Amino acid sequence: MKSCLSFEKTASSALIFATLSCFTANFAPAHAAPPTRPATVSESIESSTQEFSASTDLLKLTQTAELAPATNPQTGLALANPTDEFAITTPTEQAGVEATEPTVNEIAVVTPTHPLLQPDTSLTDLKTARRSTEALGETNLKDLTIKPPLQAQVLPADEASESLSPAIMPLDPLEEVEADASMDQVTNVTQLSDVRPTDWAYEALRSLVERYGCIAGYPDGTFRGNRAMTRYEFAAGLNACLQQIERLVGGGGSNFASKQDLEALRRLTNEFQTELAAIGTRVDNLEGRTARLEDNQFSTTTKLFGQAIFGVQGRSDNSFDFFLNRLEDQGTNINVVDNVQLSLFTQFSPRSLLLTGLAAGNGNNSTTRLDKFVSLGYESGNNNNLELSDLNFRHLLTNKLAVILGPVGVNPVNVFRGVNRVESAGSGPLSRFAQRNPIINIGGNGGGIGFDYQLATRVSLQGVYSANRSNDPFNGGIFGGNEGSTTAGAQLVVSPMDTLDVSLQYLNNYSPSGDLLTGVGDDVLAIQTVNAAGFLRAPMQTNAFGLGVEWRLSPRFTIGGWGGYTTSNFKDGPGSVETVNWMAFMNFPDLLGEGNLAGIYVGQPPKITSSDLPTGRNRPSFVNRGDFSAGEGDQPDTTLHLEGFYRIRVTDNISVTPGVIVILNPNHNDNNDNITIGALRTTFTF
Repeated sequence: MKSCLSFEKTASSALIFATLSCFTANFAPAHAAPPTRPATVSESIESSTQEFSASTDLLKLTQTAELAPATNPQTGLALANPTDEFAITTPTEQAGVEATEPTVNEIAVVTPTHPLLQPDTSLTDLKTARRSTEALGETNLKDLTIKPPLQAQVLPADEASESLSPAIMPLDPLEEVEADASMDQVTNVTQLSDVRPTDWAYEALRSLVERYGCIAGYPDGTFRGNRAMTRYEFAAGLNACLQQIERLVGGGGSNFASKQDLEALRRLTNEFQTELAAIGTRVDNLEGRTARLEDNQFSTTTKLFGQAIFGVQGRSDNSFDFFLNRLEDQGTNINVVDNVQLSLFTQFSPRSLLLTGLAAGNGNNSTTRLDKFVSLGYESGNNNNLELSDLNFRHLLTNKLAVILGPVGVNPVNVFRGVNRVESAGSGPLSRFAQRNPIINIGGNGGGIGFDYQLATRVSLQGVYSANRSNDPFNGGIFGGNEGSTTAGAQLVVSPMDTLDVSLQYLNNYSPSGDLLTGVGDDVLAIQTVNAAGFLRAPMQTNAFGLGVEWRLSPRFTIGGWGGYTTSNFKDGPGSVETVNWMAFMNFPDLLGEGNLAGIYVGQPPKITSSDLPTGRNRPSFVNRGDFSAGEGDQPDTTLHLEGFYRIRVTDNISVTPGVIVILNPNHNDNNDNITIGALRTTFTF
């Protein structure tokens, strides 16, 4: 199933690399190089059996998760010189503080109302806070909160152990607070009645709070003056003021520190140089311990992402040839289709997760003879029965190599990185054919193993092995058995520049029934027989080759296309079958609004261009030419697929997509009536 995170990329995108996006950043597109694959905002959660798949790049997203630790503000003690004339450095245990006295012409002298005096009294519990309006004029107080709070302070150096708890402790509930101990909001130091105006602490506090706004009270804005403050707590407040003054001077404004203030700061830093140095050491230790905790802690997490599709569609009345009969299309009534995809991502570590996909839908909007030419991407024929569509495990072995393995949902659709960045049944083109190159669908959905390897910055390689009856010990198994289909394939993606992606695909498939299981065009290659066990038989060994290109000419215009060729050898006798398909498209992202998408697609569904099987087994001559002997021959004509759609973003989680599809010469027969399909798709993501 496809990941929740974005819905502009589909099944053909590498699901193996998409899933950790649920826990980290946005849906990476199909770039061969992860750094150049920006995430999209609407990537579907899709079942690979329904042509809905999750897309791409576990490799990039896992690295993103590992390289995004929580940011911790650094507490620096040394102040850089903002100008050549002014320098304040915070001392270590061996160093003092030196300040070059600025002249009146070099800085603006602002004489404090009460300059700092000789210290003789300790301050009370303070923390970094907002700058006052006196110092900053009209500046918004909330915008100027100083970063280093007192909670970053530490206990004195003689404590037995370091503590991660804040140095400021709450009041003891049993402690009696005098009635005059103010707990009001700190707006002016004259309100702090517990500090006497004659104390040096009072003068220092008023100067710092009213001039530089660098010290206030507790996080609730109160100042608890009935409690003593240690030298380490005072040093933390002093350090905050040093940083505040550095910012004022470095900002080049008019609120420079005065000569008297600089001299007072020199005396204070000399007095508290030991405590200032200890604070820096303790903060560094705490940051190191916090980083170790972040690196090692992880809890298993499961997240649910989903997509629900409502579709209203209908097609024109038409008739078509089948052998010697002329049949009427019985599926032309307007109907409503629903499809729901649920993805459960269980992350066991930053480098591994389990994907469990569930799917249900209804409304098979096709006929028994033309279904491979008129089917829509979101159709489902399971009558709303809940099915397991994905169950596989993904793991990042190295920073360049990721693997996927499991019993369900391991196939080229979910392993290969998709080049077309909007290939999604929920948010991309409407038809099944326009989703991706049909050869990538070969083999259907099954169990197996795959990998994605970043060969170089702009080159990646994906590989996969899948068996569609891997659970059947009698007629299948992981190696196919008598009646199981197996597929092995590889894809090379090259991005010669940031706006261009080129992909090459090769797949080798064995099908005991001669059915490639792509669900598009001529995917049944021969007339089948039924063996004694009741299985259809027309065994074929197929080699498939594909080429895909997408070129983003501008952020709002993309062109691209693909081509596919298959050659299949008949295993019950001589002969082979060849097919060809192609598609060209133009996409218009953000057309008439952000999040919108328009697309025009023109192509040829897979067509049998050569069939020289034994008499009685050639499908084109039997179905379209009325040849009872089913002799050699290709399809008489060529089907042309024309499609236009316009996806409208309603909200971040809802989109509506009207569109029209025209099928010329359905079933590669110009005797068949042309078909026009109208559809309106509504997609909900959650």
